[in-house]
Order: sequence, then structure tokens, then C-alpha cells
Amino acid sequence: MTTSPAPERAPDRMLSPSLRVLLVLAASAVTLAGVYFVRDLFGPIALAIVIVVICEPLRRPLDRRGWPQWASTTAVIVVAYLILLAMGALLWLAGTQFARLIGDLVSEGGLANTVDEFVGLLQSLGLDEEASGAAASVLDPTTLLGIARSLGSTVLGVATALFFVCAYIIFMAVDAARYRQAPSIFGATKGAVIARISHLNTGIRRYYIVNATFGAIVAIIDGLALWWMGVPAPVVWAILAFVTNFIPNIGFVLGLIPPAILAFVVGGWPLLLGVIAVYCVVNVVLQVLVQPKFVSDAVDLSLTLSFFSVIFWTFIIGPLGAILSIPLTLLARTLVLEGDPDTTWLRWISGDRTAVPPDPEPAPADRSRRRRRRNRRHV
Repeated sequence: MTTSPAPERAPDRMLSPSLRVLLVLAASAVTLAGVYFVRDLFGPIALAIVIVVICEPLRRPLDRRGWPQWASTTAVIVVAYLILLAMGALLWLAGTQFARLIGDLVSEGGLANTVDEFVGLLQSLGLDEEASGAAASVLDPTTLLGIARSLGSTVLGVATALFFVCAYIIFMAVDAARYRQAPSIFGATKGAVIARISHLNTGIRRYYIVNATFGAIVAIIDGLALWWMGVPAPVVWAILAFVTNFIPNIGFVLGLIPPAILAFVVGGWPLLLGVIAVYCVVNVVLQVLVQPKFVSDAVDLSLTLSFFSVIFWTFIIGPLGAILSIPLTLLARTLVLEGDPDTTWLRWISGDRTAVPPDPEPAPADRSRRRRRRNRRHV
């Protein structure tokens, strides 16, 4: 009986590193383009996931006390809705107060007088009319009214997104109760994947807890200082300081510009310099010197990557990208880099301090010498 020869096996061909990089970049570009076109849907879903991840630990003490699953899930949903309600109330209060404040300043003529004085000062310093006009356009009443209107439309858009988030949270909270069984069911086969997901969720919770804590401290100090200096609507600027604290690196500047402009309008240069001094002392000490240490311990991201992620995700999904930039970057790193030993150095570059290469294997000569030493000991 003759046997047919076994078919020849094609030799394994590993992709070259450059080709792998090109394929990863191409796949990433296609994925991000898809996210960009569905950003109105992706942003609220991402926000809902983050809120459920933050509230999910509430389920553990309730389960230990014997609560039924539906009751602990309801508690998670209620806490998530309270967070959304607080966010919506803060945004509504800040938006309406800011719009009313700008309207009062325009009707009273305070902005027009300030613009004229500012233009005269710039011209006295030797600046031509074009430069002084461009600088004064920042304080133009029409410009500020446009900012107020755009802020109102932004608040409306965020409120609409929060409405969809409310629906998403219900389904995600129910599914989260089921996903808690994954370690016991798939721990033997998918333990590494489950561990990475748990580490990601822990990092997201720690990040927002740290930011919320420091944001509340900064908002209280800034609000009290603005109230003491007589800047109008200090509550609005305290809310703005709290919200912008969730935007890494550039949030301090975004929270300073509106109250600084308003201080210049109502109090001139002395009040403007006073507001800048207070913000620099409080925000630089807390947000630049102290907070990054706690954030770094929580998420293990480099400052450069944190700054770039704000710009990148804001471009991809809009204003929510600034607040969700760190969780989305952590998710991208978990999906793309973690689990592959060849990307350990990329994780280390991104700021992950746990990404260390394994100990190199000993050379054959070293192994033979160790074997001879063991043999001599046995003899």
C-alpha cells in the first residue's frame, strides 16, 4: 500500500517590524475615522461606561449584606443618575449665569468703555491700529455675546447627550452585574484579559476620584477668593474651575481666562492682576505641583501623553473628549499594547512604570557553567 506524501508545509513568515507598524497605523486610522463619524453616539456611550465604572464598587458592600442583585443594580443606577443630575445642574447654572452676566454688562455699557480704554492704552504703547483692534476684539461685546450663545448651545448639546447617557446607564449597570461572574467562569482561560480589564477600571476610578477631590478644593478656594475681591458671579467661576480640573494640563488656563477678562472689565488692571495671582498661586501649587503626583500614581501616564490626549480626543469626539481623554487613552493602551511582550518598551514610554522587560536568559556558556557547578556540589 502506497501512501501519498504529506503536503509540504509553507514556511512561517513573520511580518517585518516596519510592516507591522504600518498595519497597526492603518487599522488605527480606520478605527478612529469611524469613531469620528459616530462621535455623537460614541461620546455619550463612553461617558456612560465611565460613570458605571465609577459607581460599580458600590455593589460590593450591598452584595456582602445580602441584597438581591436587582436591588444593588438599582442602587448603582441611582448613584449614577445623581452624578448626572449634579453635572447637569452645574452646567445649567454656570451657562445661564454667564449669559445673564454678559447681557447686563453689555446693556450697562461697561464693556464698551473698557474696550475704548484698552484700545487707547495699546495705542499709547506704540501699537498700530490693527494690532490694538485685534487685541481689543477679545473684549468686544459682540464677541462675548457670541461666546455666551455658543456656551448656551454647548450646554444644550451636553444636556442632550446626558439624556442618552441616562438610557445607556440602565443597560450597562444591569450587564455589569452579570460581568462580575466572569472571573469565576473564565478565570482559568481568560485570567490575563480579565486582570487587564480590572486594572483599567481601577485606574479610571482612581483618576476621577483624585481629580474630583483636587477640583473641589481648587473650586472652593478660587470661589472664595473671587468673592472677596468682588468679581461678579464667583459661583460660576468656581464651577468652571471644578469642571476644567478634569482637563489635564490646560484646564487651569481654560478656567482662568473668563474670570480674568471679567475682572479687567469691572476692576481694571489691579483686579485683573489680583485674579491672575490668586489662580497662579492656588492652581499652580495644587494642579501643577501636587496633583500630577497623585494622577501619575493612579494611571501611569506620562505628562506629554496626557497633554496630547486632550487635544487628540477633543478633535475626535468633541468637548467630551477633553474630560474623557485619560480613560480613552488608558483603554487604547490596554487594547493595543498590553498583552504583547514586544510592546513593553512602548508601554514604558507611555508612562507605565509596571512595564519592565523580563530578566534576560543566560547564555549557553553560562548555563553549562552553572550545570557543572551543580554537578560538583552533588559529587
